[in-house]
Order: sequence, then C-alpha cells, then structure tokens
Amino acid sequence: MKVLVGVTASIAAYKAAEIVSQLVKAQAEVLVVMTKHAISLIGEATFRGLTGNDVRVDLFEPGTRQPVHIDLATSQDVVAIAPATANFIGKVAGGICDDLLSTIVLSTTAPVVIAPAMNEAMYFNPAVQENLAILNRRGFYIVEPESGWLACGKEGKGRLADPKKIVEAIFEAARKTHDLEGRKVVVSGGPTLEPIDDVRFISNRSTGKMAVALAAEAASRSAETVLVTGPIAIAYPYGVKVVEVETSDEMRKELQAEWQDADCLIMAAAVCDFRPRKTHEGKLQRDTGLKLDLEATTDILAELASEKGERIVVGFALETQDEVERGKQKLLSKNLDYVMVNNPLVSGAGFGSETNCGYLIDKHGKVEEIPLMSKRDLARKIIDAVTSDLKARG
Repeated sequence: MKVLVGVTASIAAYKAAEIVSQLVKAQAEVLVVMTKHAISLIGEATFRGLTGNDVRVDLFEPGTRQPVHIDLATSQDVVAIAPATANFIGKVAGGICDDLLSTIVLSTTAPVVIAPAMNEAMYFNPAVQENLAILNRRGFYIVEPESGWLACGKEGKGRLADPKKIVEAIFEAARKTHDLEGRKVVVSGGPTLEPIDDVRFISNRSTGKMAVALAAEAASRSAETVLVTGPIAIAYPYGVKVVEVETSDEMRKELQAEWQDADCLIMAAAVCDFRPRKTHEGKLQRDTGLKLDLEATTDILAELASEKGERIVVGFALETQDEVERGKQKLLSKNLDYVMVNNPLVSGAGFGSETNCGYLIDKHGKVEEIPLMSKRDLARKIIDAVTSDLKARG
C-alpha cells in the first residue's frame, strides 16, 4: 500500500513521525510531503530516515520543468494529512491550492484522511467546523481530535488523535477503496414530478442529498455505480453514471433497466405516491378552477424487490410515529434486506438537511439506532452493511 503523509505546521507535527513509523512497520510504502512552515517544527531528515524516501516540499523542484503534483496525486492508495491545521483545512475546503501539498489533495482521486490539530478555540470556530463539514460531505475521512493538554497551556479539544487511531483510519480508508470492485450498485434519489398541466406539477421536498452521498460512497469503493435521479440542484458525484428522470414512470423504467445486472438497489428517491389521473395541455387558467383526481403511482421499490433473488435491496421509510414498528412492517411487506427509517420532525433529519438520524433495520430484525450524523457518514454505515452482506453471499 502506498501512503502519502502530509505534514502541516501544527505544533503536533512531531507526532507525524510516530504515524509514519507505524505505517512503515506495517509494510506501507510511505512518502512524506511537508509544507514550508512545517519544516520549522520538524526536520526533513527525520522523515527521510524513517521512510528511506526524499521528502517533497516544493511544487516546482529544481531541474524540473513541470509541477510534480499530478504524479504524486495519482500514484497513492491513500493521502493522509496529519496534523492538519485550520489554515490547511480551510484551503482545501475552499479549493485553494497554493503549495505542493494542497495541490496534491485537490488533484488526487484516492481517499483522503484529515486529522485536525489546533487550539480548542480555533477548532470550534464556526468557520473551521463548516470547513470540516464540507470535507466530510465530499467523502474525506475526518479523524476527530482528542481532548487533553494543549500547546497553549490549557486543556481542551484540539489535540491530535492518537497516532494508532490515525493509522487505523488510513488502513480502513484503503480497504474500502476496492471492497465493491466488480459489483454494481444502483441508487435512486431526488423527487419525482407528476404533471398537472404543462407548467404545474405535484412533487415533494426531497433534495437528493442522501442519494448523492450513497452513490458517492459506493463509487469511492470501486463499485459500478448508477444514480437514477429526479430533478435536484446539487452536484453529481465523481465516477457515477447519472440518469436523469422526472416522473415516477420514467424512474420506474430506468430502474428496471439498470436493475437487471445489478448487485444492490438502494431506493432513496422520494417517489410521489399519487399523480393526477389526467394531465391538461397548456396552462390551466386561474378562473377555470381546479379539481384534481388523483391515482396511485406504482410502488417501484416493492416491484423491483419482488424479483431480487439473491440481490440486496435497501429502502428508506419516512415515518412520524412508531418508526421502528412501521419500518419492520415495510421491510417485510416489500421484501427488503434493509430499511432506514427517519422522522422528518426530528431536528436535523428533515428534507434538505445535511444530517440524518433514525433506525437502520435488517431482515433479521436487528435494529440499530442511528444518532444524528452527516449524510455521508450514514451512507458509509449503509454501504458497510451492504458490502458485508455481499461478501457473505459470495
């Protein structure tokens, strides 16, 4: 395994030597890239001695005509920044690349582990917390700092996580990079739009954020990933085939086609339960009045799950009461392997939020309560369960 360890100018930079040492002992091939200010805190010779490799610092090295970041960014299995300063975290979140290390992070497609280390006041500053949230949504692995004695002479949270914990996160990120290789995962997301006339429609408040997080996580593990989505206003994840639809009938047709050779379906779309029985041409005028005669749409999830065989199907359920019981009923009635139940009335779990919580229930009746977490972290939990299940089934 090839690991690039980035060292930034935190007082905890000396602990990077222990991280590098543990990686080398575990037979990893380690390359260290330092920021220029980090050299003031720990010398290049330390890492050169530990790794047997030259330490890289400059974007343009003497004797070269081109920057070296592309080669370094594309030849790694994992990139780990430990310690990561508030300044460096902000640069990466903002897309700024003004030195070798930040340019590598923005250029790599390998998983990136970020281990923050700073004063407690800096760590809890809203700007730093928002920047970390941005990186988390993008799929970075964040190793939270610990509480303890800080360089400022006070106790608080901001101390670099234990080197052993950081090394474990690096190996976990590398392991997950290919654990769905050769598998196909289909994710549905967003709302459907059911037309009333040529300009009006029935829909719902789904933003597609959960589906995008799930598709991004599956793709990051080398799965062939397809996202079938209604209209959403967020960026699609890298490496994912996207099929755009509007109506529930269009979503059904596309999912049926993609499901034929898939290993797993994750139905995170908010498909409208009803649609107008009749669609009017043009635009209905206000003074004509409007009465809607609605009919039920096809239950796409139940239909596809009924023919799943040994494949895995994951559903989502939105319930405002008796969440666990109703989730179990939905899991059984629709022949699901897993169902994630959430209550939109709970703070942080509604439409459009960056977080979610609820209960993940499997077909054996196991119920795991999911505390409030980012949708990307929840996506990791769900994909972890799917991956384990697929491996068990061979």
